Amino acid sequence: MRLILIRHPAPQVTDGTCYGRSDVAVAPHEMSRARASLLATLPAGVPLYASPLRRCADLATLLAQDLPATALHLDTRLAEMDFGTWEMRPWHAIARAEIDAWAADVAYYRPGGGENVVAMAARVDAFLGELLREQHETAVIICHAGTIRLLSALQTGLSLEDTALLAARSAHKITYGAALALDF
Repeated sequence: MRLILIRHPAPQVTDGTCYGRSDVAVAPHEMSRARASLLATLPAGVPLYASPLRRCADLATLLAQDLPATALHLDTRLAEMDFGTWEMRPWHAIARAEIDAWAADVAYYRPGGGENVVAMAARVDAFLGELLREQHETAVIICHAGTIRLLSALQTGLSLEDTALLAARSAHKITYGAALALDF
């Protein structure tokens, strides 16, 4: 199965802000730019999956109309990590001791009391397992950098803990509104 992973367009947040699970909007011009560039490359008639956060869901809705998609599914398992009380705070305003604690236990530490990377890996893995059982030739997934890193790491077949560690330690190279294809 070929998965075409799309990172949502740039959200309307101040640079340097932690906004994981926060439901932030995308400026209309950013949405239009991403939509136009993606339409030229995406296949029509394939299922479309997206995080329900509006920076993903809004783009998915537009693309589902344009392509058209065989179906549009919003799935909470594709949402970005929940950073708890860190959400919508500038990274520089988060106590250094908290950042260091997360760095010391990147797999299991719950930033801001939110979600840990292993828990996120488990939900993304559950989504992927269900999707693979559906046996589509191709599917489009609009989601977040963290979700894309986990889906990429899940190709390795490692344990969830090792997958989480691999994803957390991998720098993502996908820009806002860009696509990446993975074959499973």
